Amino acid sequence: MPPMPRRLPKHAYAERNRHGTVVFYFRVGKGKRIRLRGNPDSKEFARDYHAAFTGGSPEATPPASSETLAWLIARYRDSRAWAALAPATRRQRELVLQKIAATAGTAPYTDITRRTVMAGLDRRKSTPFAAKTFLKTLRGLFRWAAENSFVEKDPTEGIQAHLPRTDGFHAWTDEEIARFEARWAIGSRERLALAVLLYTGLRRGDAAHLGRQHIRDDVITFRTTKTGQQVTIPLLPELAKIIDATKTGDLALIATTSGGPMTKESFGNWFRQACWCA
Repeated sequence: MPPMPRRLPKHAYAERNRHGTVVFYFRVGKGKRIRLRGNPDSKEFARDYHAAFTGGSPEATPPASSETLAWLIARYRDSRAWAALAPATRRQRELVLQKIAATAGTAPYTDITRRTVMAGLDRRKSTPFAAKTFLKTLRGLFRWAAENSFVEKDPTEGIQAHLPRTDGFHAWTDEEIARFEARWAIGSRERLALAVLLYTGLRRGDAAHLGRQHIRDDVITFRTTKTGQQVTIPLLPELAKIIDATKTGDLALIATTSGGPMTKESFGNWFRQACWCA
């Protein structure tokens, strides 16, 4: 554990945060506490101390490249925490991180506070699901940053993104299933997609990646992408009949026109279009 510095300039003092990292502040009496970046021998510290002592703001000075939010995001992308996320989750959060880096990437990452996060949620109040994804993305970033002593505290801690109450997804009726089946005959990709969803109960992302390699002796054995759990599902006769009657891809039953597997998002968009045409 690094030792606390012995001598600091007037009104500057050091504290050790909960992660064991020594951080520096400027404060006159009971006035506002101002964070001093870097260490007492660095240019960043001297710049922040001068600004605080003369009544300026350290935030008004351009941050070094290693102090920006874009820099922190880049380090996070190289971390084990990022690599441990499911591929679909990484794709979803990458879009959020790209927008954050584009709009606020040059800002010091130490400037992100609880108020900053709440303001971001307020800007997304008309899209509550996007707000929740925004919060989850920032929470992942700053939880990792706090654990690795880049920041003292995760600014998202304790913040909740409330979703509107809904009845959930509509469950198809027998009449709606019959209408879809009447529109899409056995042998079509659309009918195969319905059969996979109907007779396996798999999520759309898993349904999009289900292939013949997962079927043996009339049993489907599949490791789900969301939880990583291995599931075993009996291959029902009706599903087996439809699979045998349909041209499938090499690695995915429900393939693109070029024969490759679909992503979760492309499968959802494609199947929604099939429903509109039914």
